[in-house]
Amino acid sequence: MSIKDEIIKNKVVLIARGIDGSRICDVAKSIYEGGGRFLEITFNQASVSASEDTGALIKMVKALGLEGFHVGAGTVITSSQLEAAYKNGAEFILSPNVDVEVIRKTKELGLTSVPGAYTPSEIQNAFAAGADIVKVFPASLGGISYVRAIRGPLNNIPLMAVGGIDENNAKDFLANGYCSCGLGSNILKKDLIENGDYNSLTELVSRLISNTR
Repeated sequence: MSIKDEIIKNKVVLIARGIDGSRICDVAKSIYEGGGRFLEITFNQASVSASEDTGALIKMVKALGLEGFHVGAGTVITSSQLEAAYKNGAEFILSPNVDVEVIRKTKELGLTSVPGAYTPSEIQNAFAAGADIVKVFPASLGGISYVRAIRGPLNNIPLMAVGGIDENNAKDFLANGYCSCGLGSNILKKDLIENGDYNSLTELVSRLISNTR
């Protein structure tokens, strides 16, 4: 099964933003134990060492060897970031925007492309450029009524909801036009991670997975 099909089957991608190397492996294991199978590790665009830092985190999680657990890179906006993600083992690439060069290079490298878009034109342009799934971002801005309107003319494009999604509303977004959801700090809560409360994190992920089945 392709990564695209696995994302659609599993429905949930957890987004790790601002989590350092001392915690990322414990976070990944907590996600795995809670039933999550997709982790996106983001690039920090404000950091001059973003490529090295995020690449290292991806490599660390991949080295855990968790069976059936897929690691990707997020907030990928340049070709150099894409290369860093690829060489460290990323399997899928998410972006907040539509960059045709990044989309095409992602596909050339054999990775799954999930660029971010919002308007119907952006969504269609991303899909035409080769995107496997288009991330509607921020999904909560237009809510359910917005995706219902989009699905009329663009019912052939797989859409992922990202931005404002949590364990309580994820199921509604999935039931109204989205094939998957991406969730960050609403699930990977900063206080739980900083306090090392990984059992609570696992329980939170487990509830999310159960709510989206």
